Amino acid sequence: MAGFNWTFDAPTGVYKNHDLSSQLRKASIAETKFVQFVKPEPGYGKKKGESVTITRVSSLTEPTDAKLTENRDIPEDDLTITTVAITVSEWGRSVPFSSFAEDLNSYNLENSIQLALKDQMKLVMDKAAAAAFKGCKVKAIPTGVSALTFDTDGTASSTAVANLNVYHVEQIRDYMFSTLLVNPYEGDDYIGLISTKGKRGIMNDPAWEKWQTYTSQEKKYNSEIGKMENIRFIEVNNTNALSNTLGTGSVLGEAVIFGADAVALAVVEDPELRAAIPRDFGRKKSVAWYGVLEYGEIWDTANAGESKIVHVTSA
Repeated sequence: MAGFNWTFDAPTGVYKNHDLSSQLRKASIAETKFVQFVKPEPGYGKKKGESVTITRVSSLTEPTDAKLTENRDIPEDDLTITTVAITVSEWGRSVPFSSFAEDLNSYNLENSIQLALKDQMKLVMDKAAAAAFKGCKVKAIPTGVSALTFDTDGTASSTAVANLNVYHVEQIRDYMFSTLLVNPYEGDDYIGLISTKGKRGIMNDPAWEKWQTYTSQEKKYNSEIGKMENIRFIEVNNTNALSNTLGTGSVLGEAVIFGADAVALAVVEDPELRAAIPRDFGRKKSVAWYGVLEYGEIWDTANAGESKIVHVTSA
């Protein structure tokens, strides 16, 4: 029987499989938690200038004795009124693409770009809102397992040597309620936005585990602190918003705990997606997100009755 002579139908080059999956996958992003706790400042928007000025009325001093004496005028107190301005900025990023790439791509290229830009916009806005919260005057630094230092000048002057635990949460809650007189965010509760490492410090505390024995085991199953000491904790895994590597040996996970009227949003143009007008006879295209806004702390003081935020951090 005669032998067979085999030949290649493609003598040169690399063999390729051009069969692509019909499902497009995209990378996940960190969860964004800060923006939902910021409300736009009412009455401000387009044609209202580059900034909004927020008027703040301080509490009157409580008198030692408010009883009146007959034939004497009622004593007068001075009402202190202050303001803080939030100046807006333009925000945005874009992604260019060509009609050539769009025509050859099996996926909807423009939709894919829009989804990626929306994710980027969410992360940028979350980080900006977090920066406003963290710009507060009151800093709490865990300087020991059973020690906590408060700085009230806006700068942490001590280095954290321990992670958050139940003791620290108790001290922060008492300081906010009794010293700073912070109004709750909702009902009787404050809000605590906490990094993953900070959350783990609390949940690994034997005091937390013992306390949970008498409540609900579901919290441990679901890896959530839940509510304790009138603080409703929410985990944040966006490390650009809250760090997991603060203090000596990166021992501390960052957190912010706050009440009502903490941070305001001055917005002229809500962040949105925009498509550019095609150039070069339709060959060059681009999609962007764009907004005009700024986040700002309402009470940028550490005074009792005015300060609304405690930032757990380290020098």
